[in-house]
Amino acid sequence: MDTSKKEDTRSILSHWHNFRLNLLIQGIVVGAASGFLIVLYRITLEKAEALRNYILDLPIEKHRLIPLWLLLLLIFALVVSYLIKKEPLIKGSGIPQVEGQLLMKIKTNWLSVMVLKFIGGVISIGAGLSLGREGPSIQLGAAVGQGIGKIFKREKIEERYLITSGASAGLAAAFNAPLAGVMFSLEEVHRHFSPLILLSAMSAALTSDFISSQFFGLKPVFNFSNVNPLPLESYGFIIILGIIVGAFGALYNFTLVKTQLIFRKLKGIPQNFAPIIPFLAAGILAFTLPEVLGGGHSLIELLTKQTFSIKMLLLILLVKFLFSMISYGSGAPGGIFFPLLILGALTGAVYGKALVNFLDFDPAYIDNFMILAMAGYFTAIVRAPITGSILITEMTGSLSHLLSLSMISLVAYIVADLLKSEPIYESLLENLLKTNVSSLFKGKKNRKTILEIPVFADSKMDGKEIKALRLPKNCLLVAIKRGDSEIIPNGNTSLHSGDILHVLVDEYKACNVKEYFSEMGMKPRETY
Repeated sequence: MDTSKKEDTRSILSHWHNFRLNLLIQGIVVGAASGFLIVLYRITLEKAEALRNYILDLPIEKHRLIPLWLLLLLIFALVVSYLIKKEPLIKGSGIPQVEGQLLMKIKTNWLSVMVLKFIGGVISIGAGLSLGREGPSIQLGAAVGQGIGKIFKREKIEERYLITSGASAGLAAAFNAPLAGVMFSLEEVHRHFSPLILLSAMSAALTSDFISSQFFGLKPVFNFSNVNPLPLESYGFIIILGIIVGAFGALYNFTLVKTQLIFRKLKGIPQNFAPIIPFLAAGILAFTLPEVLGGGHSLIELLTKQTFSIKMLLLILLVKFLFSMISYGSGAPGGIFFPLLILGALTGAVYGKALVNFLDFDPAYIDNFMILAMAGYFTAIVRAPITGSILITEMTGSLSHLLSLSMISLVAYIVADLLKSEPIYESLLENLLKTNVSSLFKGKKNRKTILEIPVFADSKMDGKEIKALRLPKNCLLVAIKRGDSEIIPNGNTSLHSGDILHVLVDEYKACNVKEYFSEMGMKPRETY
């Protein structure tokens, strides 16, 4: 090993043992910066949607307003197409991009992503596409975390924690849901519990939520007033609803991936011009079924008033589903969280109305089924049941539904798993890696980084001595975190479930080494 590599290794190890003390402060800084950015994003979105409604309500005859609005939407679509061509990583929600970045599979230009995602998201959602603000908020927060890491020249390992902190802060500020922001980082992004992730993500999420609350108040995102918990004798209906939304969630994932494939195979339209299709569709729907436009927050308010018949609810559900597929499949900047929650609420409303009409169920509980279906639908699609339960709890502002939310989330998860439906963000990341080859992370040969690898119960590493493992070349197991203790390993050290391995590796090999250890850490041992 040459002198420069020795110095780099010494610097990494020294920094690894010292930087943990700074994570709390850095999380607060990232949370504050992300919070202000997401507040600006939400306010700009509100102004854009208000402008859309103002234009559509102008006292102009429809035969004159329609072509003018379609022309304006075409211009917006061309602007978004240009932004996507300039920065392909702003397509879609941004969550797969963040996950790919943390897996060291994707490289991003944080400033370009932050600026262009902001503009593209405002135009797309403001124009009425069926997209949500949460995905862009998570990517914007992650870009802030990466930017702070770059500006202050943090090590790669520290930069990844800042990215995670920013992502948590983004979700927290988007939905006024700090606990869901933290849990999303643990359950979906990293897929394992780490005290370091918890420390940085929680400090960032709480700070971001505090700033967001200064502007938007403490009221929950969804206003379900006077909703009483379902009686225990009605919990059988929750299981049935869980089976329904579990199956619908699997259908959602299948259709969304297929829609992306259809858009990629379109002939005669360059990929970056695909958003023209949903923009024009939004123009048509604005004059035929305006309820399906945008994320759907106003639709929830209408649903709580129970003003729709079952037939009308089914029509809105079908059109909203198809419009969401077209909007996201085209690659327009925007998320799927909010629209899928609306689809869940619509499903719950149809289910509740059917119980009222055919089984003489108490109509006061229709809102309960809307809330439950949102959690179940989210879980079936994202496969993050804890995040789903906490997210809906925070968004509705009530803890009284926690038991029923957990039950439907579990049922929906099992149904989606039995139907062999892949978690949506894994599928989207896989598609992203296939289509954005130029954005793949390569790493530097002369730089080192440290990876955190969890050991899961009954995995191939659980109970084995280190000398029995076939470690990849050019990587070094430097420490094992076991509870509050840190162990300096040797060949005779046995690994146990719950251990966190700290592995020093060349940066350009980090992705392959992480995949190797992750497979070893999660794959079950052979049994005889």
